[in-house]
Amino acid sequence: MTSADARPAGVCLSVPETWWEFDIRPHGRESTIHTLVEERVRHVPELAPYRSDVTKMLRKMATEAYDSGAVYLGCMAENFEGVPLSATITVSVLGAPNEQGTSRSTDPRAIAESLRTITPRREGDAWRKVTTVDIPEVGTAARTFGVEDVPVARGDSRSLRMVLTQTYIPVPGTTDQVVLISGASPVLDLAEAFHDIFDAVTGTFRFV
Repeated sequence: MTSADARPAGVCLSVPETWWEFDIRPHGRESTIHTLVEERVRHVPELAPYRSDVTKMLRKMATEAYDSGAVYLGCMAENFEGVPLSATITVSVLGAPNEQGTSRSTDPRAIAESLRTITPRREGDAWRKVTTVDIPEVGTAARTFGVEDVPVARGDSRSLRMVLTQTYIPVPGTTDQVVLISGASPVLDLAEAFHDIFDAVTGTFRFV
């Protein structure tokens, strides 16, 4: 079997039942979001007053995920006593050369060594830790987790501080492709809880 033949046909990931999964591509985004929101409101009537807010939140998440090059989006969009809670999990495939024109290494330990930690100087500063993790049926992967300043959009100098967990998984049968699973949330007070959620969701990732 050649390396090309050994490449997986796709990926799968499981998110909590209360999360949302839908087509993030522009041509299917609006109708899918509308259908999902109406279905959720039928099952959870107390969500009705927040229908518009949830729709806007989902639309924003889908647009940002698609524009960033993601191929999958799972997200949480809830309103707890008037306070919006949101989080996203995106899956992207990285394969282009880096800024130096050379291919990225797909070795998890090499990837981890290339990622820098961020040490906070005082309370409230951004921070990042780098490690490797073992994912069942997948193997070792490089990971960063912390609270970081993330660009609002490509070409935009503004940033938004986010709880962020990023896991880099080599694609079997290739020497130049890595799957990046990113979990992000703007709810900084729940950083530890969201890191645990992102770890659990990433642990369900499989190549198919």
